[in-house]
Amino acid sequence: MSPSIPIPLIDPFQRRVKDLRLSVTDRCNFRCVYCMPEEGMKWLPREELLSFEELTRIARVCVAHFGFEGIRITGGEPTVRAHLPVLVGMLSQLGADLAMTSNGVKLPEMVDDLARAGLRRINISLDTLRPDTFLALTRRAELPRVIAGIDASLAAGLSPVKINAVVMRGINDEEVVDLAAFGRDRGVELRFIEFMPLDASGEWTREQVVSQQEIVDRISAVFPLVPRHRPGAGHQEPAELFDYEDGRGAIGVIPSVTNPFCGNCDRVRVTAEGQFRTCLFSIDEFDLRTVMRTGGTDDDLAAEISRAVGTKWAGHSIGQVNFIRPKRSMSQIGG
Repeated sequence: MSPSIPIPLIDPFQRRVKDLRLSVTDRCNFRCVYCMPEEGMKWLPREELLSFEELTRIARVCVAHFGFEGIRITGGEPTVRAHLPVLVGMLSQLGADLAMTSNGVKLPEMVDDLARAGLRRINISLDTLRPDTFLALTRRAELPRVIAGIDASLAAGLSPVKINAVVMRGINDEEVVDLAAFGRDRGVELRFIEFMPLDASGEWTREQVVSQQEIVDRISAVFPLVPRHRPGAGHQEPAELFDYEDGRGAIGVIPSVTNPFCGNCDRVRVTAEGQFRTCLFSIDEFDLRTVMRTGGTDDDLAAEISRAVGTKWAGHSIGQVNFIRPKRSMSQIGG
């Protein structure tokens, strides 16, 4: 039974947890080099994936029991999950802010259905505007389709539409100004992300990281930027925000390596097969699927979520001697 008034979920470091990342599939139609091997992954059997009803039940418990304010649909690539607008319609009834992260390639034909079902905003991954670099990074020649997906999202009325760009030295770092100009021209906000060790391969090195300061300096030299004051209350975004002096929008930089936002982290994650994780880099998981499929009540589900949040750590420790790379790839965890 849900409490009449949601009880805030507080972790051991006094951070209120109120943002749910909900993975709907481990599958993807890209093979991004920092996310999975070229030959792909061993996909989960479909019967192991959470049903739409199970996904919605977890989200409902998070909203009703703990007052979660945001739900973000992730993958793999969420648009490869069949009948996704049906799930969006179910989640949109919960009253939380509903968003999605996508690679954009299937949006031209489905974003209108997603918007009608209740999707309000979207982040689309786009690391480069150069076709050869796009092919090298994603192993797919789909750059025009991704750009078409961005335009279709704008036309469908999603707001805001944001672009996520992972910046890697020697690969796309010379494009940060071009990407910023692309965002200014289309009225979308670029979110530049420092390169993190996400592919479970061990190939990441600190030398590949282009820092927030370097990204901001490069863009500001062409399009002057001013830092935006971060309010002290409410949802804490991972991005440091910078407005263009001329008023034509803003950019964000997620300094996951050089200045991680862990101290303000308010999010948790559920994988496509129902494993609850308190951090992208967690090494422990909590099995919500078994709770549901063995007859557990919503109170039982809430108790397991609360127990998991009680283990949430202070931060991920990237670049420190005690950092442990997670056993799963990004596509298996959910962005």
